[in-house]
Amino acid sequence: MAAHVTPPDLSTPAARAAYRKELRGIARPIRLMGVILAIIGAGLAVYRHLWMPTLPTILPLVFVVLGALHMLAGIVVRTRYHQRRMLGE
Repeated sequence: MAAHVTPPDLSTPAARAAYRKELRGIARPIRLMGVILAIIGAGLAVYRHLWMPTLPTILPLVFVVLGALHMLAGIVVRTRYHQRRMLGE
C-alpha cells in the first residue's frame, strides 16, 4: 500500500524554491550517469580520430546513445514523480 503525500505548497517563493530543489534531486544519479556516458563517448570519438583510427566507430556511438537513454530515463522518472506529487499520490 503506497503512502499518500500532500501536493507541494507552491504559494510562496520559498516553497517553490524548496520544491525545485527537491525535483533536482530526483533521478539525479541516472541523469549524472547519462552525462558521464556521453562525455566518455565524445572522448572516445576524439581519441579514435586523433590517435587510434582502428578503434571501431560504433564504440563511441554506443556510449553516446547509452548516455542519451540514461538522460531520457531520468527525465521520465522526474516527470512521473512530479505528476504523482501534484496529484497527492
